[in-house]
Amino acid sequence: MSRVDLHLHSAASDGRFSPMAVVRQAAELGLRVIAITDHDSVDGVVPALAAAKALPGLKVIPGVEISTDVPQGEVHILGYFIDYNNRELQANLEGLRNSRLKRAQGMIVRLKELGVHIDWERVQQIAGSGSVGRPHIAQAMLEKGYITSLKEAFTNYIERGGPAYVEREKMTPAAAVELVLRARGLPVFAHPLTINNVETMVVELKAAGLVGIEAYYYGYTDDEITKLVRLAEKHGLIATGGSDYHGLEVGSGGIMGGVDVPLASAECLIALAEPRTPELASK
Repeated sequence: MSRVDLHLHSAASDGRFSPMAVVRQAAELGLRVIAITDHDSVDGVVPALAAAKALPGLKVIPGVEISTDVPQGEVHILGYFIDYNNRELQANLEGLRNSRLKRAQGMIVRLKELGVHIDWERVQQIAGSGSVGRPHIAQAMLEKGYITSLKEAFTNYIERGGPAYVEREKMTPAAAVELVLRARGLPVFAHPLTINNVETMVVELKAAGLVGIEAYYYGYTDDEITKLVRLAEKHGLIATGGSDYHGLEVGSGGIMGGVDVPLASAECLIALAEPRTPELASK
């Protein structure tokens, strides 16, 4: 079990558990450093930081995962040690969340055309106060027996290129990197193997201010991790990592602490953050 997990989702986006519950789970597992990185939302940061105050052995990094778009797929940018009160950041994230709502409604229409009838109201209930995402649609499909696993919903219906997939408004990867920087955060390229020509994207994003690559990631082979670590070293970037935990079944993210992320990865991020955001790094 790793002592570090820098990619965790809570019910503030499409995770199963509340931010407080995620923090408590991390402490029970003996993790030392975690990051709350909800999709296009920082709503889970304050409750997570509050929960961590009672757990002196655990450091919680305020973060976010921003969805962006490129012609050949999706690129996600993680922002660590962000100023989660930054108005520009919050406004941009709200716009992205609104586009998620429109996208989810569009997917429900397409699913209906395919003979899969789920209710928008039920999807909203599953999402609760969090940002609506595809896992919530998948859970609604599972409840009504259209699928036997959440993974099946993505594979057969709602993954990119699937018959019920709907695009949504996104920013470019470089714009997301720059947004994180303006919010006094540290931008990292999340699960980079979702696209071809990873190094080309790394070079572009490094020029925009990228500081790291998520090399240690759920589902990556030892060979893939080694190549990504070398790529990070080549371009002077921090090799970070995490499980992409959502608290859902396997196939919808990894097990918390299940990816062997070196403690040095977190220490490098913390060292880089402290002179930039001392008030956040100390929380």
